[in-house]
Amino acid sequence: MNETLRDLVDLTGIHHDYWDQTGHRVETSEHTVRALLGAMGFSASTEAEAAETLAGLRAEAAVRALPRWLIVPPEAASSHPLQCAVCAVLLICEDGREEPLDAADDMLLLPPLPLGIHRLLLDGHETTLLAAPEHLPLPDPGWGVTLPLYGLRTEDEGGYGDYSDLTRAVEGLAKGGADFVGLNPVHAGFPADPNAFSPYSPSHRRRFNTVHIALPDRRLNGGGPLIDYPTTIREHRAGLEQAFAAFEARGEDPDFAAWVAQEGASLQRFATYQALSDLHGPYWFDWPEALRDHASPDVAAFRAKNPGSIRFHAWAQWMAERQLAEAAEAARARGMRYGLYLDLAVGTHPHGAETWSEGHAFASGVSLGAPPDAFSPDGQVWALAPFNPHALAAAHFRPFAETLRRQFRYAGLLRIDHALGFERAFWVPDDGKTPGAYVAMPRDALLAVVRIEATRAGATVVGEDLGNIPDGLQTALAASGILGCRVAMFEQYSHGDFRRPEEYTEAALASFGTHDLPTWKGWRAGRDIEVRHQIGILSDEDFSNGQDWRRGEVGGFDTLAGTQDGASEAMHRFIGGVRSRLVALQIEDILDLPEQANLPGTVDTHPNWRRRLPVPAAELGGHRAIARASVIMRETGRTTSGRQE
Repeated sequence: MNETLRDLVDLTGIHHDYWDQTGHRVETSEHTVRALLGAMGFSASTEAEAAETLAGLRAEAAVRALPRWLIVPPEAASSHPLQCAVCAVLLICEDGREEPLDAADDMLLLPPLPLGIHRLLLDGHETTLLAAPEHLPLPDPGWGVTLPLYGLRTEDEGGYGDYSDLTRAVEGLAKGGADFVGLNPVHAGFPADPNAFSPYSPSHRRRFNTVHIALPDRRLNGGGPLIDYPTTIREHRAGLEQAFAAFEARGEDPDFAAWVAQEGASLQRFATYQALSDLHGPYWFDWPEALRDHASPDVAAFRAKNPGSIRFHAWAQWMAERQLAEAAEAARARGMRYGLYLDLAVGTHPHGAETWSEGHAFASGVSLGAPPDAFSPDGQVWALAPFNPHALAAAHFRPFAETLRRQFRYAGLLRIDHALGFERAFWVPDDGKTPGAYVAMPRDALLAVVRIEATRAGATVVGEDLGNIPDGLQTALAASGILGCRVAMFEQYSHGDFRRPEEYTEAALASFGTHDLPTWKGWRAGRDIEVRHQIGILSDEDFSNGQDWRRGEVGGFDTLAGTQDGASEAMHRFIGGVRSRLVALQIEDILDLPEQANLPGTVDTHPNWRRRLPVPAAELGGHRAIARASVIMRETGRTTSGRQE
């Protein structure tokens, strides 16, 4: 790699190398550097382009009096040294208020600023001011239940769970003293593609999934132990259109009109995307080229000719938010301390509504992924578009802030998937040949934005800090008051030597497993190993070795937790007794179900995200297994007595 590219790597945050899990150093290649620079919007395909880009970045930095962003304490004055002289300084507050400031003696004095994201203009150059508290308060000890929204219908009921089922589940679990109910992401998906039902590959993270809207007539076909998404989505769409026709027949609704006005152009872009999807397919990459740009004349013409279709999709989004709000309100009304525990996906589909309508914030031509390891020798490509750190900073981090804010409308707890991305993200070029590399993210700025939005909402944040954790990240998360994740099956000092309850991290949410891991019953039986063997992922030898390894793990956990009988109650008692502030019990473990929700690395060979629960949502609160789990949580000191019935 020549000197120009090395300097560009340093200026743009591309990592020169990384160490793989076998201890080998992997150097970032020149081809990778050029591809990632292009994904960031920097021209570097030739030596001349690279030199011009480098010169431009250096020139821009030389005339900057302040960095691109600063973190300042809210409601307190602060001073900042200037790197060069300035003639005019204008403070633009988040609410639009403007105030000229004086810069004297190479120092800028900032007045007290309210919590929020503000801007400075210094001789035409912008600096983002993040007025953020240093630390979010730790939550009081508590517990909750995680469950699959889609699975809240039984085999007899058919269809899949909707927001009214969620409200019923919340009401029942609140009676048992649960402090929260956790869900996988409920971001907007791809209703035009009935097989795109993974909650972690959304179309838009600032909009919500309309396939879970409860209809006046709840009857849907498609019974059986597994959800038939194509049939159910088709029937649900027909019911949704009938409900919209009835809504329109009643005349203008002032609440809907006010909501549409409040949501503004962002909603119009999203609704336009959905209407275009009905005609041209779910993914904008497959559309006619003139429709791939939301600002094109052809899109404007489509919008003018199809107001009814666009209004339908805006109404559907309104209904999804109203019904999700009803579930959140039911949780608060029944005394849940945190209410809904929502999940923010790490990225968005590269050809969905978010990249079409908000594409300026994302890197193009690359996907999030992971480097090769023992389980994925070719590495992983997640088919998710990453935020472009340079575009994000130029937009004053508002795309990220608005994404958080939308979740906090309804969540007292928010899980941020793959929080390792605060520090760095692994970008893989789309060509399928060029190796990936790590890109540095503006960690401190992103954490400040989280603190701002969580403080506004009075919410608690959990960062999923599992996997190959960069040095210093967990310290930074803890300093911000963001809880970590502690998964009991991973909390081992060595094989079968499990961490004791008092040794768990206090600032964390603890659980036995997750949606990507085997259930308690499945873990003990090595069910995940068995399934991987059955579908050809594991050889006979790997299967045998894996089962031997698992038996050692189970034996070690049994010795520590007293779970030799395999009953989930003893495991729940162990989890309830850990030092972590919050614990989550999985509904699959409470109900002793053997199969896990999702088997990573599979798409068609395993029924991911399709399993129904055997208990109706309305009956969860009175189920004896849930009642027993509630008693255990109370006995371990995690439930206040006020809501016990």
